[in-house]
Amino acid sequence: MNGSAVPSAPKRLVSLDVLRGVTIAFMIMVNNSGPGAWSQMHHAAWNGLTATDLVFPTFLFVVGVSIVFAFQARLARGATRSKLAWHTAARAVILILFGIVVNSFPYFHLEHMRFYGVLQRIAVCYLIVGLFYLWDQRASTKIAALAIVLIGYWVLVQWVPVPGAGMPGRDVPLLDKNQNIVAWVDRHLMPGHLYEEWTDHNTRDPEGLLSDIPALGTALLGLLTGLWLRSERSVKAKALGLVAGAVTCLAAGYLWSLWFPINKKMWTSSYVLVAAGWSLVAFSLFYWAIELRGWCKKGWSKGLVWPWLVFGSNAIAAYMISELLGSAIGLIHITSGGHAMDPLSFVDAHFLTVIADPGWRAFAYSVSYAFLCFIPVWILYRKKIFLKV
Repeated sequence: MNGSAVPSAPKRLVSLDVLRGVTIAFMIMVNNSGPGAWSQMHHAAWNGLTATDLVFPTFLFVVGVSIVFAFQARLARGATRSKLAWHTAARAVILILFGIVVNSFPYFHLEHMRFYGVLQRIAVCYLIVGLFYLWDQRASTKIAALAIVLIGYWVLVQWVPVPGAGMPGRDVPLLDKNQNIVAWVDRHLMPGHLYEEWTDHNTRDPEGLLSDIPALGTALLGLLTGLWLRSERSVKAKALGLVAGAVTCLAAGYLWSLWFPINKKMWTSSYVLVAAGWSLVAFSLFYWAIELRGWCKKGWSKGLVWPWLVFGSNAIAAYMISELLGSAIGLIHITSGGHAMDPLSFVDAHFLTVIADPGWRAFAYSVSYAFLCFIPVWILYRKKIFLKV
């Protein structure tokens, strides 16, 4: 793109806000679902895929789409690329700090403080992909970068020997839980600061350093989707393009999984494609219903869309509220029947026991907690306060 060209201000995609809102709401639910929850409300133990495994990559996919629309809107208002670059870097730093607060609240023990995390991965991908987009806005370079990160990560995991263990697929199983290059790097880089840490030789982190590489692919797929939606095509053609992208990603991802299994905790390349495919399936549905059919402008459908818009317009605030609120409530203790429990456990034990099925009981608990988190987010929405880092 010519550096002197003034881009047109992009139209806001309500369907993208709704997808973001649904994703955040489901993220809150699965993070607070309880032990009796259905298997789809938990992450896959290792290889494989559940609905829960699609939450984080969908949010990261949305970040990639949003980069195109947000950056073009600011450029249209007169912001320079250098100013946008500094803002992108500052926002990434703030997101990392927010992530450390979420991980460490309320005790902040430095000796075991976790520096990796959800917001930290979002920050890294937002920074790198955002600056890449500012530097070069061509789709061809993004496709090339996508191929490099996905194929490069596959080569790294499958063909680089694990120190002390040997060659994956020959000396140790491919994607062994502990003897893989991703876990090895994290154990040596951040000992004592990882999410899954039981012994010195059984340690890993699902948001570790090397798995940021394929996560960039998730954000790049979102960015490519944003470029497609910014193109000069009809809404119907764009919707069909989203469907075609979904089919392509799903087919390629499931085919690749025959050699490189789908694994969320290692963020394998096949997982990137399959997760993006399902994100595109959901986005296609919302795009068709809202942008093509105009559901958000009609009576009952407008009310159906509204709660997801509330969550989606303040996604980072909603996530932080859900994480910090749960930790804060856990500090409060109520004595009942000679046992001390926090208020959420009290509600579960005294009000949700009427639900006999453990899966539905866990589901009711997760919906109740999501509704509790919705209240402060709705107040912020009413007051037009949005957490824009």
